[in-house]
Amino acid sequence: MKFVIQRNRLVQAVNEVTRAISSRTTIPILTGIKITVNDEGVTLTGSDSDISIEAFIPLIENDEILVEVESFGGIVLQANYFSDIVRRLPDDSVELEVTTNYQTNIRSGQASFNLIGLDPAEYPKLPEVTAGKSIQIPISVLKNIVRQTVFAVSAIEVRPVLTGVNWIIKNNILTAVATDSHRLALREIPLATEIDEEYNIVIPGKSLSELNKILDEGTDSIEMVLANNQILFKLKDLLFYSRLLEGSYPDTSRLIPTETKSDLIINAKSFLQAIDRASLLARENRNNVIKLMTLENGQVEVSSNSPEVGNVSEKVFSQSFTGEELKISFNGKYMMDALRAFDGADIQISFSGTMRPFVLRPKDAENPNEILQLITPVRTY
Repeated sequence: MKFVIQRNRLVQAVNEVTRAISSRTTIPILTGIKITVNDEGVTLTGSDSDISIEAFIPLIENDEILVEVESFGGIVLQANYFSDIVRRLPDDSVELEVTTNYQTNIRSGQASFNLIGLDPAEYPKLPEVTAGKSIQIPISVLKNIVRQTVFAVSAIEVRPVLTGVNWIIKNNILTAVATDSHRLALREIPLATEIDEEYNIVIPGKSLSELNKILDEGTDSIEMVLANNQILFKLKDLLFYSRLLEGSYPDTSRLIPTETKSDLIINAKSFLQAIDRASLLARENRNNVIKLMTLENGQVEVSSNSPEVGNVSEKVFSQSFTGEELKISFNGKYMMDALRAFDGADIQISFSGTMRPFVLRPKDAENPNEILQLITPVRTY
């Protein structure tokens, strides 16, 4: 195998596929990047068996030659060395040649590296997801869905299914739900694609986070293919595979309170800033406990107390407060994560008691499930 390729396109592809590679894998060859060359272009593959990413670089794009191929073939190169090398090469083009016993020469300008590669035939095959149901979704919408839900997945693998985001597709509506049993994030959107079947899948939070880092909002839409315990996200020159988590996701609809005792309408950005300041002295506390108390004239008091550090209190003006007076405590990090999902808009926080979960929604939301955040209080009062 021998070819010459534009360095910047090679670096971009290497950066994309290394997101799927883990040093903790039990399959040694998966610490490498698989590179194959044929008459269409160069394909790079990275995988940790849960996530697999395939990046393709065509021979020619927009009348510009990206790759010049002298001979076809394949090789697997150690990802940590290969990625460091290509990022530091001095010239705009890179020549890569595989000789006997998988010896690989990498040349650029006056720099020359020699790496010992592995047999590409030993690299595990990617999953077959071609025959599944295809759904188109705008990339900007997908990025918002991930950003507004994935932070609420569980970081503890006692219940593996809670480390993922539950996607329910029904009646042409996609509902994404994440919970770690202390908080819940929900996002609901209508789909443009007509879908007759119903789907209930759980996508690992790690997979969605890595996908979100790769996606560029400048591109229009992405194709999702569902099949065989796998989901495939397809872009023009990128394939992103993720396994789905097994097990039944809990029915979270019963966690959302149906009656309200108090309602607070407030700006998410100003409330977030106040919670952030109060958290400065609450970080030493295991639960980062913030207290909220209603005052007169629509004001609320945000406070925290750390016996060994000090205390802080701040009065924040709300747009309105209706219902019973309130004293409630909650995890400050959970509240800040939830508030960031609203992009600084005005929100309504509905309380149904000092020890009952409370719900955050956009103010005057037509669809109550368009964006919903739920937090369980902490017992202090």
